[in-house]
Amino acid sequence: RQCLSPGLAGERLCSTDEATAGGGTYTRHGFIFSSLAGCLERRSEDGALPVVSVLRDSESQLLPNVGAVVTCKVCSINSRFAKVHILYVGSTPLKSTFRGTIRREDIRATEKDKVKVYKSFRPSDIVLAKVISLGDAQSNYLLSTAENELGVVVARSEAGVQMVPISWCEMQCPRTHAKEFRKVARVQPQFLQT
Repeated sequence: RQCLSPGLAGERLCSTDEATAGGGTYTRHGFIFSSLAGCLERRSEDGALPVVSVLRDSESQLLPNVGAVVTCKVCSINSRFAKVHILYVGSTPLKSTFRGTIRREDIRATEKDKVKVYKSFRPSDIVLAKVISLGDAQSNYLLSTAENELGVVVARSEAGVQMVPISWCEMQCPRTHAKEFRKVARVQPQFLQT
């Protein structure tokens, strides 16, 4: 194990011919880079290429990996994307928040050109999303809600009441009965947080 100093997130570790990218790393142009500061770990199993991972110091911090389902809170929206903070990976709370972006074209699987961000998410909504890439230098994860199970799970109405989903694209305030547009998740029981 070799420890990378805190300034070295983004350091080039090796080429993809020498190893496979594990947790805490990403690949670009045939090389594996660290996506965080921590300890470098190489694990090889029966003749296969070794897996290179970077673990956070002391307690190896759980990281949102590509394909992971994450719970996040919407911070801001504009016409092209929603900015979010990732709070959970699966059902495990994260010790530090990670920033994510849900682009307009990744909100749903069909009629992507007709999607309006403000009709899908609002600030402070809680959203289930899937990590599709590790994003850019600001460690912005790219997220998608294009599957039926993904999307808004908790939203408050303008009256401040938690809304009830009434279809895949609408939620309703139980107090005022006002309807608001959202990209609603069809929540699977294993993702419900108690």
